[in-house]
Amino acid sequence: MAESLIVSVSGLRGVVGASLTPAVAARYARAFAATLPPGAVVVGRDGREHGPALVAAVVEELRAAGRDVLDCGIAPTPTVGIVVREHRAAGGIQVTASHNPPRYNGMKLFSSAGRVLTGAAGAAVRESFEAEPRAAEPAATRGGVIAVDGTAAHVALVLATVDAAAIRRRAPRVWIDCCHGAGSRVALPLLAALGCHVEVEGGVPDGRFSHPPEPIRANLEPLLARVAAAGVDVGFFLDPDADRLVIVDGAGGWLGEEATLALAVDTVLRRSPGPVVVNCATSSMTAEIAARHGVACHLTAVGEANVVDGMRAVEAIIGGEGNGGVIDPRVVLVRDAAVAMALILGRLAEGATVAELAATLPKLTMLKETVDLPAGAAALADAEARLVDAFPAATGSRRDGLRLDWDGGWLLVRASNTEPIVRLAAEAPTPAAAEAAIARARGAIAGERG
Repeated sequence: MAESLIVSVSGLRGVVGASLTPAVAARYARAFAATLPPGAVVVGRDGREHGPALVAAVVEELRAAGRDVLDCGIAPTPTVGIVVREHRAAGGIQVTASHNPPRYNGMKLFSSAGRVLTGAAGAAVRESFEAEPRAAEPAATRGGVIAVDGTAAHVALVLATVDAAAIRRRAPRVWIDCCHGAGSRVALPLLAALGCHVEVEGGVPDGRFSHPPEPIRANLEPLLARVAAAGVDVGFFLDPDADRLVIVDGAGGWLGEEATLALAVDTVLRRSPGPVVVNCATSSMTAEIAARHGVACHLTAVGEANVVDGMRAVEAIIGGEGNGGVIDPRVVLVRDAAVAMALILGRLAEGATVAELAATLPKLTMLKETVDLPAGAAALADAEARLVDAFPAATGSRRDGLRLDWDGGWLLVRASNTEPIVRLAAEAPTPAAAEAAIARARGAIAGERG
């Protein structure tokens, strides 16, 4: 399965040279362009070494179709969204595999609003791509290519969300790992504009990852001692396309990716209370913080597009996903590590330390596990009644898989779309309670009744 091309409503990814080739990328770009209104298409990429060949194929296909291309070069994913919106482009393509290992690359698609495609729009692209491929007829006039640097616009939008002068007076000491990705293109100018003293790891966007790129504790643990040794106020870890952020305190203490969104939400709501939207796999820390501020926290199905749809529906002031992805509509309707960093630095400028901020978060434990399920979603459907029976005090929701909520905790059970497994996530006030929920769910899936 790992070698297969994975196509979803938001884009595709695959192993370069195997399932993903320049010809595949061109065909996908052609299918996408056919769904767009007239206008230019923005193209960007992360720092992976095979990015230039894929971008060249995409650009050539778009030009042959008569589309002008606004080429961002190496740019964070949220920057591409900003350029699409600011230049009133028809859409955008970011060539990135986000947090996947080095052998992967992919393509993420944006609408003219500068956000990831809606489910319906993404399904239309997928249907066209997976249909019998036909050679495209060249347009009467080839499109041109214009180089566009979205860095300044992105930095300016982020600076407007915080008291930049106060942060400059505080002059925070920052350690940042840009993961040899596109994030350095915006993060470093932003931190400079905020007057930060910065120590940089992985600042060259060449895709030569020095550790597995997904920003989770297992991958970043060896670097925590470097943060502590640097004598800084905060440590930031980016993923390769800079749409996720993980925070550690000055002693190298791990806060976790879920804490990024919770702290960002708390920061925004302290000044501008309003609706919050997160996906149903996100820690209840964020919902509890919203309740502290007297506002609603709405849940959506997993996926950035679903969160953005939900944010637009309720005019949310902030939202995101618990993987460290913060979406601030003042900047762009895309997960954005840059705005998350600025919001945290704003809190430090008020006199708090990262450890003190972490101490204000609700005390919850989230555990995740996978269970092999050869029959996939069909077998999970058969197990749903047993899962409901196993948690008699819970209220069920089928917004995305099966979510069971009870006083003080919840469980989410989702079948993978790409592997014969079921993903379990449980959260509770204590590790023992979360472990018990996972064990009970595992037993119900295996055939035991509660």
